[in-house]
Amino acid sequence: MKKKGYSSKEMERYFNDPSYRRSILDRGKGFLKRYAVYLIIVVVALLALFVWYGSYVIEGLPPLDKLENPRPELATKIFSTDGEVLDQLFVKNRSRITIDKLPQGLIEGLIATEDKEFYNHWGVHMARVFKAAVKNIIALDIREGASTITQQLSRNLYLKPDRNIFDAVTRKFRELLTSLQIERNFTKREILELYLNTVYFGRGAYGVESASQIYFGKSAAEITIPEYTLLIGMLKGAIYYDPINHPQRAFRRRDIVIGQMVKDGIITADQGEKIRADSLTFRTIDPDMRSGLAPHFVEWVRQQLVRKSERYGFDILRDGLRVYTSLDSRMQRHANRSVEEHLKEYQARFDSTWDWRLYPDILKENVERRIRETEQFKRAKLPEERDSLSNVLRNSAAFIDSVKNLTKMIEVGFVVINPHNGYVVTMVGGSNFRSFKYGLNHATQIRRQPGSAFKPFVYTVAIDNGYPVCYELLNQPVTIPMPDGTRWTPQNFDRGVGGKITLREAFKHSINLIAVRAILEIAPVRTVVEYSKRMGIKSNIPPYESIALGTAVVTPLEMAAAYGVYPNEGVYVEPTAILRIEDKDGNLIEESVPEKREVLSKETAYLMTSLMEDNVNGGTGGRVRRFFNLPAAGKTGTTQDYADAWFVGFTPQLAAAVWVGFDDNRIRFGSSDGQGGRAAAPIFGRFMQYTYDDPQIGLPLEYFRQPDGVVTDTICVDTKKKVREWCPNRTTEIFNSRYPLGLCDVHTSLHWNEGKESPSKISW
Repeated sequence: MKKKGYSSKEMERYFNDPSYRRSILDRGKGFLKRYAVYLIIVVVALLALFVWYGSYVIEGLPPLDKLENPRPELATKIFSTDGEVLDQLFVKNRSRITIDKLPQGLIEGLIATEDKEFYNHWGVHMARVFKAAVKNIIALDIREGASTITQQLSRNLYLKPDRNIFDAVTRKFRELLTSLQIERNFTKREILELYLNTVYFGRGAYGVESASQIYFGKSAAEITIPEYTLLIGMLKGAIYYDPINHPQRAFRRRDIVIGQMVKDGIITADQGEKIRADSLTFRTIDPDMRSGLAPHFVEWVRQQLVRKSERYGFDILRDGLRVYTSLDSRMQRHANRSVEEHLKEYQARFDSTWDWRLYPDILKENVERRIRETEQFKRAKLPEERDSLSNVLRNSAAFIDSVKNLTKMIEVGFVVINPHNGYVVTMVGGSNFRSFKYGLNHATQIRRQPGSAFKPFVYTVAIDNGYPVCYELLNQPVTIPMPDGTRWTPQNFDRGVGGKITLREAFKHSINLIAVRAILEIAPVRTVVEYSKRMGIKSNIPPYESIALGTAVVTPLEMAAAYGVYPNEGVYVEPTAILRIEDKDGNLIEESVPEKREVLSKETAYLMTSLMEDNVNGGTGGRVRRFFNLPAAGKTGTTQDYADAWFVGFTPQLAAAVWVGFDDNRIRFGSSDGQGGRAAAPIFGRFMQYTYDDPQIGLPLEYFRQPDGVVTDTICVDTKKKVREWCPNRTTEIFNSRYPLGLCDVHTSLHWNEGKESPSKISW
């Protein structure tokens, strides 16, 4: 009918005329007949959508076995040999602790603040869920919710962040279902432990143990009431209530937690007032926490762990490994201090002499390289954007000054090894070691010419093959044809020449021509290469005579390990950083065994040590004695035009290598300041002084041990006979066993082998 309603006549007809009434009813049935198909389609579609969405929600839930055996992401901790945490490797910085070790007040305060009905509900508090839903609808926001600890656990442990409103709604349903599953499969105590080990506390800390270490520098088992009430308060919003950035918010929130604990009778009102009065001290202001005590060492360890993960199948960022390393944190602090003190003075001295106007090409090249390394340049997609940015930076005085400072920054590579077990006890991989966290490791990665620091390998070959240290060579120029057709004419540092000089005297004063003549006459170049390899040099050493002056490139780590052969009586030990790896439950995964091999006789090692003691006591390494006066030996190294400065040395307990130079090897000291004895040796001396003076480390006084195979006799220079009562002239010491004339007087030329077999033919 055209009208929306019926008139009185129509109503009367409807009730009095059966045929009219049937027509009206048939008209309604026609409507149902006409639209029945559409209604069925809508109902089926809604049912299908409901089934699909229900399946989608359920499929996204974590499997039951994952609930029963949760595998949260745990941080891998790297420990020093003296028990200090050097750093942590993580996607989420999370460390586990059992609930038995936590203060009971922390548990009670958590429940009082976050979920009073925790022990009475089955995972979901429906009244609070309904209240949160109303707030969400009114505010058009989905963030309100997660009303119980169990729901928070389900969100924190398993579910990913929302990407849109659909994900947010779906997450809410999954939270409810996951909470029910958790309650069915875990006790309340287990739920609390899971929650406290997964909840986020800001600053990358997941779990109360990590939070306690980061904020207070101690385990959660040791935190006090003022400390754990602050952490409980942060659960409402870790970033918003960050106590470092927003202390007023954090402490106001803590007051609320304290008030809830007083209200529930957990603490008294007087206790609450005392807690409020504690302003706390936070560890995060410690600079070592921001960049690490030994960042280059930690990165070196991380790289080794990545390689080991392929063998053992662990995940270094998620499995909560405990990695025990060789580094001694106390020695590392002394190493950092030594580098810092020395370079502070040395950098200022270099800056006063360097003039960029003389090196425009170097500056231009480094400016362009730094431009390409900026984040803005990397993010720019169009060539026009990059060109525009490049022009801006090229004309920026501040940017140019920063490039100048970085380019002429003196760098350092410093590594110390225990030569008896191979433990790397100290590593400084760069001059700016506090903030330059994962850059080039100058202790393990940079390869530079060692200069005269390579000479010990030449002398070792000579002595190990029977030549005494008093053997003389001619200190005169020599010309050597090279493979490329050129002719090499080496010179002494002071360009002076002379007559014959003993090996001992030549080594002490680092006379180049004697080292070159040694490799030509008594220490064949290929034998020198062979000895250097078996003593621990892994870099390629070309078989050219120029290696006598250190023209091959090596790393500080290689040099420290190779020099460690001498105080270890001829035994090489492979450098070791990782001593033991355990899983999160303390089960052993791997334990290192030092790899050792005998490469020299004890006698040769001792004689070389004697030569290097002379170098420290009165030769080119003498500046060590300005700082350190206990037994020590070593050798300086200085390359052409003062590009690289080295000092490699050892005590009876420690072997160390120091390299000082520049990342751009075209930049050079340009004066005697670049000598190894000045630029590098003081770092060694300072470190040894601080380390041996440290009562906590407690290194005992030891001397280099003379092997039993070396017997010392005293003879008269004039009579060449053993001294019995009196000698009319000077005396000297010799070895009368398998090393004839082993030590020899350093000031006297003796010719004991005239008319006899040459030393090279002496049989052992």
